[in-house]
Amino acid sequence: MATPNPHSELERRRVGSLARAQAWLIAALSRGHAQRVDARRRALIEPLRGRVLEIGPGSGTNLALFHPTVEWVGAEPSAAMRELLLKEAARQGRPIALLDDAAESLSLPDASVDAVVCTLVLCSVRDPRAVLAEVRRVLRPGGVFVFIEHVAAPRGSLLRRVQRLVRGPWRLCGGGCHPDRESWRDVEQAGFASVEIERFSLPVPVVAPHMAGSARR
Repeated sequence: MATPNPHSELERRRVGSLARAQAWLIAALSRGHAQRVDARRRALIEPLRGRVLEIGPGSGTNLALFHPTVEWVGAEPSAAMRELLLKEAARQGRPIALLDDAAESLSLPDASVDAVVCTLVLCSVRDPRAVLAEVRRVLRPGGVFVFIEHVAAPRGSLLRRVQRLVRGPWRLCGGGCHPDRESWRDVEQAGFASVEIERFSLPVPVVAPHMAGSARR
């Protein structure tokens, strides 16, 4: 019989603690960002009805905005984030269905949801185009994809150079977040029937440029 390795167990606990600490930090930053874009979040999320998928819901920052009749499904690959999300759902008394899927590979059937919500997710996924292909696949005909994302500054600008310069440490500290992704191009080229995008800026360092909008399947 193999003898348990106490060093391996210690490492497992340490990694778990680090993941929880990072999840807590990202959750705190997400709450601050949500307050800055609260009106836009409400305008996009509150009208949704039916079965709604939120990809990368994190700690559940958006959960309270969904109508009580919405059948909420979340795809969150981070175990530490799922812990926080389940606590938030319990606090709200809201039934949820929670998957551990990565956004690039959803286990939901084709045309199975009425809407998909995505806030501050396209910046950190491995393959944004694969994510958007999955969004289109799981949406029912006429279904809507709504999003709020920070995006790259204009090419050639000083801010764009800053975003490129800090990309490495930013990704390391921000759970894989890229400060300089041109996510609007990915959405526009994803094959949706229609796309509406609003560009705006927030008074924050590095990731001031943002987009918000919707796309119909």
